[in-house]
Amino acid sequence: MLRAARRDKVLAEDPSEKIALPRRRRADSAMIIPTAEQVGALVQAADVDFDAFVGLCASAGLRLGEAAALQVGDVDFLRREVNVRRQVQRANGGAVELRAPKYGSERVIPAPNGLLELLSLHIAHWRAGTDPAGWMFPGEGEHPWHQNSVGYRWRKTRKAVGVDDLHLHHLRHFYASGLIAAGCDVVTVQKALGHSSPTVTLNTYAHLWPDASDRTRNAAEALFRSSLQSAAYPLRTEDPKQGGDQGF
Repeated sequence: MLRAARRDKVLAEDPSEKIALPRRRRADSAMIIPTAEQVGALVQAADVDFDAFVGLCASAGLRLGEAAALQVGDVDFLRREVNVRRQVQRANGGAVELRAPKYGSERVIPAPNGLLELLSLHIAHWRAGTDPAGWMFPGEGEHPWHQNSVGYRWRKTRKAVGVDDLHLHHLRHFYASGLIAAGCDVVTVQKALGHSSPTVTLNTYAHLWPDASDRTRNAAEALFRSSLQSAAYPLRTEDPKQGGDQGF
């Protein structure tokens, strides 16, 4: 805004030019990724109306507003997919609004069988009938859950597990790290998370991808193991000083 004012000659100079901004923490230092054990404990500790919500954030990478705005028809059990079509936002004055997903990131997410089973149990228990437009997590009146209703349940759940330092958004990091560890490329992770570009994904998670040394080491390890298997060569573990086989 100050640069624009100077360009428009409203200001003679930009007073912020010589101000040094604080350095941002490195992503690998600032990021908290829950362990698989912690995520499992959170799902089990969550109330019966909230465990599916935790599962959506941890196993599909949905943002809070996206998971809260999910409708029954957004889950395609035959194709094993979750469709992200909208998000819930609290507007000024506390009104609940439905908007397009952040950055226009409508997307289709392949869902694991365990998550689909959790969602089917949730629907069977909480949703009477088969209305595809029914909210997966119905709130008061015609609205779904929102930031306040989710925040209360999340604080209660993490307290039960004893992980008060975890935020709900950290489950999204857990999902992203799992995709990267499984070998997914940048574009695949970007599309799954609904980032606006691969650059955003790399800026956030680049430190989780294996570097050149890791790839070289893994490739060499695979070559080494395959060469030994093809020659049926047993690795010698005996100490020659103890009288092991020393024939060459």
